[in-house]
Amino acid sequence: MAGVTFDGVVKRFGAVEAVRELDLAVADGEFMVLVGPSGSGKTTALRMLAGLEAVSDGRILIGEGVVNAISPRDRDIAMVFQDYALYPQMTVRDNLAFGLRRRKAPKEDIERRVARAADALELGELLDRRPRELSGGQQQRVALGRALVRDPQVFLMDEPLSNLDAKLRVQTRGEIKRLQKEIGTTTVYVTHDQVEAMTMGDRIAVMNHGRLEQVGTPEELYERPANLFVAGFIGSPGMSFARAEVERGPDGVTLRGDGVRLPLPGAGAELPPAVMLGVRPEHARAWRDDGELIGPLEGQVAYVEALGRETFLGVDVGEDTRFVVAVEGRAGEQPGDTLRFGLVPAGLRLFDPEGGAALERAAAGSAAR
Repeated sequence: MAGVTFDGVVKRFGAVEAVRELDLAVADGEFMVLVGPSGSGKTTALRMLAGLEAVSDGRILIGEGVVNAISPRDRDIAMVFQDYALYPQMTVRDNLAFGLRRRKAPKEDIERRVARAADALELGELLDRRPRELSGGQQQRVALGRALVRDPQVFLMDEPLSNLDAKLRVQTRGEIKRLQKEIGTTTVYVTHDQVEAMTMGDRIAVMNHGRLEQVGTPEELYERPANLFVAGFIGSPGMSFARAEVERGPDGVTLRGDGVRLPLPGAGAELPPAVMLGVRPEHARAWRDDGELIGPLEGQVAYVEALGRETFLGVDVGEDTRFVVAVEGRAGEQPGDTLRFGLVPAGLRLFDPEGGAALERAAAGSAAR
């Protein structure tokens, strides 16, 4: 096994830079997720690591060795694609063994590795079937098994769950995470689904327009987003935003904006004249005057999204400002109702409205409750 390093990696397609100065280190045995919207450069980065795309500038290292000029078959990697890429005429057993046979591995070694993969992925009863006789989830497990038998230095996975239904995605991502922890192989996993990223990755690298926006643990990205893009992309629902002017008076700082008037406890003098206020749904709550919330804010309920254990209310407090408020269980409000709510001070985040960078001192307290 080995770590992976992107050292100032650039990929150009003509005049377009699909990946821009990517610096990223993946530790030996780590499960790293590359996440971002379509066109963010995440798949291009993975394909360069696999050797399927040439590097325009910079270096890619697997372990201590630079692999820019090494062919894909000699990089000691195994890749799992979203379309499974199984050979339809072969049985599951033969699909699992195909790569090893091409490498002319000893027969006993092939049988041992196939048996190990089949056991790990519960494929034992399927070994004599062909892909057309398998469900989508079973086919994906075979594709994973084919990578597993290779015993590579690095696993590369490109949207491997995108063709599965919602229930199978949840089940299979758990299997992938469990398997990776058991065998300890360095894994680079690409997805556009931030929920998938948050539940699977040891760390997550968020990309946008070819740039690495932030890398960190799921908790770090959720609690301390580096900029507006990460704050809005990570989380389901995402963070709500409101532009506000910073007013200073004898009683401290107040934020005033479109439907917003909020005292900001603990705010420092270094705040700029205007900010973007960000708050996650769990830190926007129905108003109670017990000192735990700041506000109140008031607006009209635009939509109700009931999910069983909790309900999300989209509340318009001005012409262009909407907050998402979380309510436990089922909410009594309906679209068109008026709702008063407040915000948890420690959950507030402030951003530069121009460049989007996070501002250090959002409110009193260092962690959201």
